[in-house]
Amino acid sequence: MIGAIAGDIIGSVYEWHPIKSKEFPLFTQGCRFTDDSVLTIALADAIMSSRSYERLMREYYHRYPHAGYGGMFRKWAQDPDSTPYNSFGNGSAMRISSVGFAFDTLEAVLDKARLYTEITHNHPEGIKGAQAAAAAIFMARTGGSKDDIRRFIEDTFHYDLSRTLDEIRPGYGFDVTCQGSVPQAIIAFLESTSYEDAIRGAISLGGDSDTQACITGGIAQAFYGGVPKCIADAALALLDDHLRSVTVAFMQRHCGKSELF
Repeated sequence: MIGAIAGDIIGSVYEWHPIKSKEFPLFTQGCRFTDDSVLTIALADAIMSSRSYERLMREYYHRYPHAGYGGMFRKWAQDPDSTPYNSFGNGSAMRISSVGFAFDTLEAVLDKARLYTEITHNHPEGIKGAQAAAAAIFMARTGGSKDDIRRFIEDTFHYDLSRTLDEIRPGYGFDVTCQGSVPQAIIAFLESTSYEDAIRGAISLGGDSDTQACITGGIAQAFYGGVPKCIADAALALLDDHLRSVTVAFMQRHCGKSELF
């Protein structure tokens, strides 16, 4: 999960100042955690505590009201009687990484990804984006090759993963839909040579940088067996005590000692 959080934090400064290069400093003065990290950690909290994710999302929203939530989610979170709003935004995929780490079968991962997603994002594309991201993490951490992951995602979710980052980058812009950003985030992982390279690739597309790096980062953590200590430490230092404690507790429970930076 720290891989997703670090991706969010690194990408946060490029969300509104996009770049089309992999050459940039990983952490700058403006880096911060966003709603991507807040809702990712809220889901980890829900999984560990067996509490309602719907309730915890609202609690975390009120605890971190200025993290950069989308307008539809903000309206939902402020109204305890609100219902799912048929969203296909990439918020469903950016918050789902802990599902890929916490459950023991691909069937369970797909089922839980749907369950936790349709609380808000009950559009088929929103559910598909979350399931694709969670499945990629599960397969990556259980020994799946990049070819295995590519085939499963293409066959199951019908995403086109055939293009390269160099082919996508020139005409790509800001896109917050699952169908317009999740495949690109997965391609950034598939093309990568390391965790850091995956994050750089996702951000270099010049799109919704924090969210795409968050999605890519969760998969890359699972595949490469962790996050470099210097990156994990820098990301953890930018979380407050509560977010950090939940993150570390989840990592200790579900990610294995080899990934504990």
